[in-house]
Parts: sequence; structure tokens; C-alpha cells
Amino acid sequence: MMNFGFFDFNFYAILLAIGSILLELIVIIVVYSIVKSIGNKVITRVFSRAIERQGISLGRAKTLEKLTVNAFTYVLTFLLIVMVLENVFGVQTTAILAGAGVVGLAIGFGAQGLVSDVVTGFFLLLEKQVDVDDYVTTAGFSGIVEEVGLRTTKIRDFDGSLHYVPNREISKLSNHSRGNMLALVDIGVTYDKDIDEAVEVMQRACDELAEQEETIKEGPNVVAVQGLGASKVIRIIAKTENMQQRAVERKIRKAINAALEANGINIPFLDQIKLENNVE
Repeated sequence: MMNFGFFDFNFYAILLAIGSILLELIVIIVVYSIVKSIGNKVITRVFSRAIERQGISLGRAKTLEKLTVNAFTYVLTFLLIVMVLENVFGVQTTAILAGAGVVGLAIGFGAQGLVSDVVTGFFLLLEKQVDVDDYVTTAGFSGIVEEVGLRTTKIRDFDGSLHYVPNREISKLSNHSRGNMLALVDIGVTYDKDIDEAVEVMQRACDELAEQEETIKEGPNVVAVQGLGASKVIRIIAKTENMQQRAVERKIRKAINAALEANGINIPFLDQIKLENNVE
């Protein structure tokens, strides 16, 4: 008759060892999650106070906050891996870290693009070229910046697409969110109407609109005849709050159209303009 006592002992010993490893792993992961949650809350609170006390802009604070959270997460993840290797699997990480310099040097030659991303991202932040919520054009994309990271910059297009742009590709950047923006509207008026009367009517409509719209910072001003063609083209210019120029342009067109109609001043029909310019 076979004796299963030794087998049972080994089986329970294995279960105990596995249970101990799983318990240590669970504890480490729980501690990691708690520290990460607390750290993120502390970072958010620090930048919220910086906005209130030091007057840092909201976009700048969001940019630095996300970058700090990313760096904190990378460091915490590295520590998690080290703790799991040492405490759960008994691996001596000191030898691994000692050899990391040599390995890192070898990898560095093949990761020049990554280094370039990090360096470019650092200077983007240092020189305050871009912040979160800025409207920018770069690397062939236009949209709102959602995040400036050490490796990539995330740009949300107006159609909803999210573009991940490697920082090294941001060689030229146009930031449309710095200062007031220009709203520009051209209105055509038929030749049978007096130009001075048309300008006067338009300017009155613009002045009334300026009193109603807080987003208009300067103007709108009628700057006289811009061109002569199928009609007399009159240009209106205004300065607006950032990102409000298109909305203001639409409101200017609506106000001008209503004012011209009320005063019997005609805007050329599209068909007439096409005919006079020989456009099919």
C-alpha cells in the first residue's frame, strides 16, 4: 500500500508558498494603487493652489500637472517592478541596476528618436510655447492641445480625431491662442448705392453689435473699400477674445445683412457675380 503522507506534505508546502507569493503581490499592488491615488490628488491640489496664489494660467497649470503626473507614474511603476522582483521572486535587482548603465548606453544609440522627443518636449515647456487648451497648428495638424508629454503631444482635431504627435516632429508651431484674435469680414455692395451711405449703415450696425458682445475687444470698424470687381467690397475688422473670432464674424455678417436690408442697400446676388466674372 502506497504512502501519500510525503506527497501531501509537499503539496501543502507548494500551496503555502504560492499563497505567500500571491499575498505579497496583492499587498504590493494595493500599496502601489493607494500611493498612486494619493500622489495624484496631492499633485492636483498643489497646482490648484498655484493657480489661486501664484496666478499661473489655467492652461499652463494643466500642462505641468499632466506632465508631473506622468513622471510620477513612471517612477512609481519602476519602483513597483523592483519591489515585485525583490520581494516576490527574490531577484537581486542591484546587479540588474548596475548593468543598466551599459545596457542603457547600447539602447541609447537605437533610441535617439525617443531622446529627441524628450528634449524637444522639455524645451516646449521651458519656453512656454504651448499649453493645454491652446489652439495650435503643427506637424500638419490643427486642433486643441489636450496634453504635452515628455514623448508626445496630443492634439484634438475639430472633427474629434486625437492626433499623437511625436515631439521631435514639432519643428514649427503656430499657436493661435496667444492674445486677441482678428475677425475679418468682407461685404459686397452693388454699384448703384452710395458708398458713404453704405459705410455709415455698416458702422452703426457694428457699434450696436460691439455694445452687445463682450467677446469683442476692439471694433468692429469699417475700414472702407477693399476692392472693386463684381461689387464694391467693404471690409470690417474687429479684435476678439481668443477662439471667438469665427463666432464674431458670423454675428457681424448677420448684423450687417439686417442693417443693409433695412436701409434698402443690396448685396450682389451670387449668380450675378459669377456671370460678371465668367465663372460657371
